[in-house]
Amino acid sequence: MLANMGLLVDSFWRAAVYCLRPRVILLSMVPLLLIGVLGGALGYFYWDGAVRGMRTLLESSALLATLWGWLHAWGIGDATAVMAPLLVILAATPVLVMISLLAVALLTTPALVTLVAQRRFPHLERKQGGSFWASAMWSLGSTLLALIALVVSVPLWLVPPLVLVLPPLIWGWLSYRVMAFDALAEHASKEERREILRSHRARLLGIGVLTGYLGAAPSLVWASGVVFAAAFFILVPLAIWIYTLVFAFSSLWFAHYCLAALERLRSEGRAPSPPAASGGGQAALAIAATPDAPPGTFISEHKLP
Repeated sequence: MLANMGLLVDSFWRAAVYCLRPRVILLSMVPLLLIGVLGGALGYFYWDGAVRGMRTLLESSALLATLWGWLHAWGIGDATAVMAPLLVILAATPVLVMISLLAVALLTTPALVTLVAQRRFPHLERKQGGSFWASAMWSLGSTLLALIALVVSVPLWLVPPLVLVLPPLIWGWLSYRVMAFDALAEHASKEERREILRSHRARLLGIGVLTGYLGAAPSLVWASGVVFAAAFFILVPLAIWIYTLVFAFSSLWFAHYCLAALERLRSEGRAPSPPAASGGGQAALAIAATPDAPPGTFISEHKLP
């Protein structure tokens, strides 16, 4: 128990130190670069049309007509000219963020696991227990289960303590399932991965929950950027960068913990063996003729590979 807690603390501070490496910082900047490129391309081709369409929608709304009249009476001339670009940005930003974070999730975790493996576990044998498609299906299935759990648990969010417990617990479970699988996919066999996920389930879930709470911090910055429109272009990119850095830290924490647990499993000789093939392991007799023995004499008995 104490050894596992030591492993938990050791992997935590190693992940924190790795976040200071230039390579990790550059990876955390990838979403901002993607958002800049996508936003610039979409703005170049569609900005004018999107603003005109939004302005037309605002001016034709019967529900907002009273608001525009009230603002005009207070001396604000054309409020829709100000609101239309802001609403276009607010509508487009979440889409750009989701696309960028999805790309980072597919690219960053394998790169960080490779970084940890090369620097700390270069001697660890790679048994290729999980393919890309297996990882994708595992992630998809875990995500669907987490979404179902979130939807089912929504009524319980009305109870004040549970709203602070259930969402991080569900997302922590999802992080544990997906990131632990990805951390072990290349190095562990299927049997070793199952053994680690079984024997270290509580601590891996704890890592997921803690990183889930850390992931709530960028949401506060994001909300501030929406509320304080003047600081939108500063606070929202800052929130995205913090979120990506937390994501990188989570990947590093799982990578350090899982690979260290795999190394310990093998060093203790407790690594489970794959089941024997149905036709393998049959005893066979090697028959050899020697000058001193008549033909047909049985010399040795061994097992076929």
